[in-house]
Amino acid sequence: MQSHGASALAPSGKACASATSPAAMAEKEAAVLAGRRVALFPLPFQGHLSPMLQLAALLRARGLAVAVLHTDFNAPDPARHHPDLAFVPIRETLPEEATSPDADIVAQLLALNAACEAPFRDALASLLPDVACAVVDGQWYAALGAAAQLGVPVLALRTDSAATFRSMLAYPRLRDAGYIPIDEQRLDEPVPELEPLRVRDLIRVDGCQPDALCGFIARVADAMCASASGVVVNTFAAIEASELDKIQAELSQPAFAVGPLHKLTPAAAAAEHDFRYQLYGPDCVAWLDAHPPRSVLYVSLGSVACIDRGVFDEMAWGLSISGVPFLWVVRPGSVRGGMPALPYGLDWSMGKIVPWAPQRDVLAHRATGGFWTHCGWNSTLESVCEGVPMLAQPCFGDQTVNARYVTQQWGVGLELGEVFDRSRAAEAVRRLMVGEECAAMRERAHGLKTRANQRVAAATRAIDNLVDYICSLSTAPC
Repeated sequence: MQSHGASALAPSGKACASATSPAAMAEKEAAVLAGRRVALFPLPFQGHLSPMLQLAALLRARGLAVAVLHTDFNAPDPARHHPDLAFVPIRETLPEEATSPDADIVAQLLALNAACEAPFRDALASLLPDVACAVVDGQWYAALGAAAQLGVPVLALRTDSAATFRSMLAYPRLRDAGYIPIDEQRLDEPVPELEPLRVRDLIRVDGCQPDALCGFIARVADAMCASASGVVVNTFAAIEASELDKIQAELSQPAFAVGPLHKLTPAAAAAEHDFRYQLYGPDCVAWLDAHPPRSVLYVSLGSVACIDRGVFDEMAWGLSISGVPFLWVVRPGSVRGGMPALPYGLDWSMGKIVPWAPQRDVLAHRATGGFWTHCGWNSTLESVCEGVPMLAQPCFGDQTVNARYVTQQWGVGLELGEVFDRSRAAEAVRRLMVGEECAAMRERAHGLKTRANQRVAAATRAIDNLVDYICSLSTAPC
């Protein structure tokens, strides 16, 4: 099979009829009526929920019945999605460390896995025998094992990059070679087999015990190899061909590159225009409309990342003295210690601060010329697909991996660095937004956008291959 999972059927797979023909749609409608379905289980965080629900919309559009199992914690709103999607709560009971905003993310993920394993197994069992396959978030290592124990074929959805997943698979070897835990004296050393990553770019969570992080990653990798029938990655070969090749060479299961999911599901994007859009969206877009093309810097550190008050102040001063117009999302809870007052004496005449913004609309707007980002994978993909250069300020987890690819592999951004002050921040903003360096980055970013659009135009077959493989895993006709 092809290494990217883009156009090949898994060995011994039973192909379904083409999903684009009336006959195929009739067959799949019959499967729905017969109760055959795919059960999806997203991790309950926005950056994981969105791609899983985008995948759910794509599978439903190809005639498969879809049930979305979900936690009560951060539960999705069924009213914002197609009525044919069934939403099934697992009714978990969570300890405080699983829901506390002050818990480190690794402790939270370990607690969620422990608390949700049995409720997920019970909820999935209640749907049997009418489940052809389960698709669970790749961080749900306990759910991967639980589905396999029930005899349900299960796929892992990676909502991060192929490069991040490859680095997770390599963690046991990196630990044996002494790269893990991270040695502060070796931060700028290249990591063999994971080029262009340096030691400082490996997955890490500040404040987390190294053994806890390594243990979590090992459980994820072990569950993938032991329980999953395949992996689905929200990426595409035009930007991660080499990484996809190496993943496929390492795994015995097929890998399917089906991204960028957010570009394949425009209806899902409309569903996200909820009450927040009504409150803030039109005002953001109107403010952008008043600015020249490529003149505004969009600033957002995502839906989870949290920064110290000192970092916030230096960001604020840097934006103010840069002389560049900016739209800055300061999310409630994004600054440790509570929402701070803005530093006294700043000139805010060039900027606008909002608690939320319609990110896809902002990145697609003609006035947006750069994106100061934490480099979460969803944000990175959205910026790549709109041809917007990035100023990288990774905070934790996979964001350091993504930032290295943005700045080094693709050349569409600048690295802000872990330690910065207002002067360095202002200089980085100006470099990103004006001058010769800016023009070169914009040209490369436009090239990635073109390739992403070409991918979207040809993406139907990639999803069809995934549906074919899901059909091949079922014991009943699909």
